[in-house]
Amino acid sequence: MPRPSTDFPGRKAPPIPEERRIAILEAISQGPLVRADEIAASFAVSAETVRRDFVALEHEGLLRRVYGGAVPPTRRAIEVPYAQRRVRFSERKQAMARLAATLVAPGDTLALDVGTSVAEVARALPASYRGRVLTNSLLAAVELAGREGVEVVTAGGQVRPGDLACSGPHAEAFFAGYYADKAFLGSGGVHPQAGLTDYHPAEIPCRRAMLSHATQRFVMADSSKLGEIAVARVCDLDAITAVITDSGVEASALATLREVGLDVMVATAAD
Repeated sequence: MPRPSTDFPGRKAPPIPEERRIAILEAISQGPLVRADEIAASFAVSAETVRRDFVALEHEGLLRRVYGGAVPPTRRAIEVPYAQRRVRFSERKQAMARLAATLVAPGDTLALDVGTSVAEVARALPASYRGRVLTNSLLAAVELAGREGVEVVTAGGQVRPGDLACSGPHAEAFFAGYYADKAFLGSGGVHPQAGLTDYHPAEIPCRRAMLSHATQRFVMADSSKLGEIAVARVCDLDAITAVITDSGVEASALATLREVGLDVMVATAAD
């Protein structure tokens, strides 16, 4: 991210917190994410001191704290309900899923994450696919359980309603014990500086295990999620092989992500 205006090399810590907090708000106005460690380094104070600044400013409604930093208060704090997401951009998500399915080779072991776009990937896998599917999505498991030649292995754990997403220590240990050829991951937001983010912190350890144990890692993110920041950080963009999105993506958002080195694959209705 562009360095905040608070970065003054060699500057001593200010005598009062108000100066730091003014600088934090200036940085928030200039970019979508302010990192606690960058502010701490700029003012030669501890990260805990900066977190207290964030808490005070959040209580005033001037920012919203996220993992590792803060974002403007207008950022969405919770995910759109499942009933709405299930039908939102459904045709675009189906096109994304068809594109994702072309990346799957016979015999691949796949890791399928939770989310409506990833559930579409399960539906889009060709009838000829034979292989093993590892998933923490009961929606994906049900979709594939009756397929001939497809071995479905579920993570188990605590189940979140709607997406029927499994999480918790059992699910984390499950993914830590497997390796996949390709992982297809859900997303809450994909941002050039904040990276991949999500709305459900309890599910992030599973996603990180998938990322570290897959040869190729594809993020399914419809165009409404590009440039957005959800509440919790998953990883930097260099941990991702590519993002698969839809044709509704704005040219500026696409260019910005590609400028930071991210491979973005755009699905069209014909895909």
